[in-house]
Amino acid sequence: MNRQPHKIEVDLDRQELRLLTNGRVKERFSVSTGVRGAGEEMGSGCTPRGMHRIRLKIGAGCPENSVFVGRRATGEIYSAHLGHEHPERDWILTRIIWLTGCEPGQNRGGSVDTLRRFIYIHGTPESEPMGVAASHGCIRMRNTDLLRLFEMVDVGTPVDIRESFR
Repeated sequence: MNRQPHKIEVDLDRQELRLLTNGRVKERFSVSTGVRGAGEEMGSGCTPRGMHRIRLKIGAGCPENSVFVGRRATGEIYSAHLGHEHPERDWILTRIIWLTGCEPGQNRGGSVDTLRRFIYIHGTPESEPMGVAASHGCIRMRNTDLLRLFEMVDVGTPVDIRESFR
């Protein structure tokens, strides 16, 4: 477990995730958030804004490119061939960092609950774009970047998601 206070910021305009340690940017990662933009409603396909925290970390010890369905590793390892066989699947790979909202009525509770919407930071196939909004609401990362992030953060780490941090 980490001993330094970390915070994650996700900038929807820049499609960037920043890991801060003691208030200073330690790492920057290109991400892909909801193609439909920012929004909190269940079924919207949007990425929820506001203060969140990491609720669960799933997949420790699984190989890179492990496929997850329903937050469980299927035993499959993603490949271009597997992707071609199942083009309809929204691939959740390598690790899952499951988020929960911290703001009642904004991203917690009722039809805006981030946890119940199954909003994750997760890996994605290398063929998927980064730096552009293309997900179904989750925050997608390159698998190698996600592996690094996963090891640096703990359950409870704050995650602030905004359109801009300017």
